[in-house]
Amino acid sequence: MSSAAGPGTPRVLDRFVVVPASYVFLVRDGVAGPEVLLQRRQNTGYMDDHWAAAAAGHVEQGETAYEAARREAVEEIDVHDLDLAFLTAMQRTRGGEPIDERIDFFFTARSWTGEPRIVEPAKCAELRWCRLDALPDPVVPHERAVLDGLRAGTTPPYTTFGFDAPREG
Repeated sequence: MSSAAGPGTPRVLDRFVVVPASYVFLVRDGVAGPEVLLQRRQNTGYMDDHWAAAAAGHVEQGETAYEAARREAVEEIDVHDLDLAFLTAMQRTRGGEPIDERIDFFFTARSWTGEPRIVEPAKCAELRWCRLDALPDPVVPHERAVLDGLRAGTTPPYTTFGFDAPREG
């Protein structure tokens, strides 16, 4: 169903809206194995005191997921020129309000310019390089699923999280 207020007025569609976000996992080779840079969240109202991607955020209108990933990396950890590699797109839900319907785009970067640092200290309590096989606890659950797949080398290009049963095309 759709409704219109009159000529020249955009139509409003009665469909659910999916909120897109981009995540960047900086990855490096550590002495004991691959490491990922994580941040400990604080004062955000969502998963505070959990470990999460060092850079992540909503895709803004007119922006691609790649552009959002690069922007968030600059805004949150002050790194530029990321060599982004697409990892997976995750459709997830918490089964509640429309705001709980998400599509997340996960990227890795193994090269970049600049030394990662906390740019938003009110939202990030700590940055830490963590071995993929020894992640801190707790990690944001849907991000943990992606990190586990990254460690095992089994991340498919499309994943789901929060649905009752796996859904496939």
